[in-house]
Amino acid sequence: MTVLAAEALETAGDTRLIIAAILGIATVVVLITWLKVHPFLALILGSAVLGAVGGLAAGDTVVSFQAGVGATVGNVGLLIALGAMIGGMLAASGGADRVVAAFVDHVSARRLPWAMAGVAALIGIPLFFEVGVVLLVPIVLLVARRSRLPVLLVGIPALAGLSVLHGLVPPHPGPLVAIDALGADLGRTLLFGLIAAIPCVIIAGPVFGTWISRRLDLPLPATVAIDGGPAGGQGPGPVHSGTDLGDPTETEQRATVTQTVAGPAEVRPKRQPGLGATIITVLLPVLLMLLRAIGELTLDEGNGLRTALDIAGTPVVALLAGVILSMFTLGTAVGFGREQISSTLGGSLPGIAGILLIVAAGGGFKQVLVDAGVGDLVGQAADDLNLSALVLGWLVAVGIRLATGSATVATITAAGIVAPLAAGLDSNTVALLALAIGAGSLFFSHVNDAGFWLVKEYFGMTVGQTIKSWSVMETIISVVGLVVVLLMSVIV
Repeated sequence: MTVLAAEALETAGDTRLIIAAILGIATVVVLITWLKVHPFLALILGSAVLGAVGGLAAGDTVVSFQAGVGATVGNVGLLIALGAMIGGMLAASGGADRVVAAFVDHVSARRLPWAMAGVAALIGIPLFFEVGVVLLVPIVLLVARRSRLPVLLVGIPALAGLSVLHGLVPPHPGPLVAIDALGADLGRTLLFGLIAAIPCVIIAGPVFGTWISRRLDLPLPATVAIDGGPAGGQGPGPVHSGTDLGDPTETEQRATVTQTVAGPAEVRPKRQPGLGATIITVLLPVLLMLLRAIGELTLDEGNGLRTALDIAGTPVVALLAGVILSMFTLGTAVGFGREQISSTLGGSLPGIAGILLIVAAGGGFKQVLVDAGVGDLVGQAADDLNLSALVLGWLVAVGIRLATGSATVATITAAGIVAPLAAGLDSNTVALLALAIGAGSLFFSHVNDAGFWLVKEYFGMTVGQTIKSWSVMETIISVVGLVVVLLMSVIV
């Protein structure tokens, strides 16, 4: 075979892989956004299209998909479940309310936006974004009413704190999936993620919140109804009622929020958890994983202390330690019996079933991308264009986020596409690549994102107001996140 013929075959193969990738991703996008198919099924069908067009035999596509599902669930699923258990105990015990009250009730009105950003970031470590919104928004409205501050001045910092943690910091599903797909070190990614989160929360939270609250005259919505949704039972959102029956007290509002997340009345706490104990419980897994990362950077291999930190900071061990501690500090300490603790822990798992299925199917889609050779093709294109892997990962995630509206799907797909690039990078850069993808997955939330409608309804905004506030805030987080990641890549 001549050199020209070989090059022609290679070019034809590359073109086929490009078409396969485009059609596979397009299938996922069309199914999710147009036909309203659940992302779990959309990712399965997209994997089938990708494998068929990419030249994989049907049997090989199935094997590849199953291997990706198994590896992802084995590495990520357990961590998501343990994180959800800690979040469930935090919500059911009233620990989140305890932290909010301790910070918000003791700061001046001028510092309230900063306090709300810090509190949201703290309780956002173990809580999924949607649960954090359900817990915090009624309190945000209460704080805005009591302090007479614009609702966006208080609300945007809280949303920024939750969103940044959701996109950049484990044990949230997106960062965990990116870490697993790229083979990044979790402790190192956690350390870098927390560093990157600080400027993201500050700029997108209090700074942008102050600016936008002066330009959007948003009336303060009424408090949420007793069932956690708007009047008429239309889902989460503010009450719009023509009859003023009086506002619930602060205690009643917080009890309502706890009941909404925790479930039946029989699991309500008899007393408040301790503030210090609550903060320690939330931060314990993070501290253990950080100590492990610091030990890897500063201690020699074989050192006894490093060995101990390696074991304690293993993600499964660290999160399990947090769950066990929460059983006492957020369970026994608030008056829960053994059955109530078990019920609360178990009750936190059904809510994450959908997330686990999406993550699992995303892992299968990623593996089909890799086995078909799409990742290698992207790596070659990046080399030819002299494009930074960090920028490429961010751009891919941005594109899929805009198309599907799902930050998790964007993270999974982008990580699978750029995964081959990680093989030639040092461990610090691989960790930063995971963060760049996470930042890209938050870019410009709009009408195809469930979070967009959740925020719109809770704050009683129009679509235009939500775009000007929430969507712009998400974009700021994404862009600032990329800038910080690029700056960190120069330093580390």
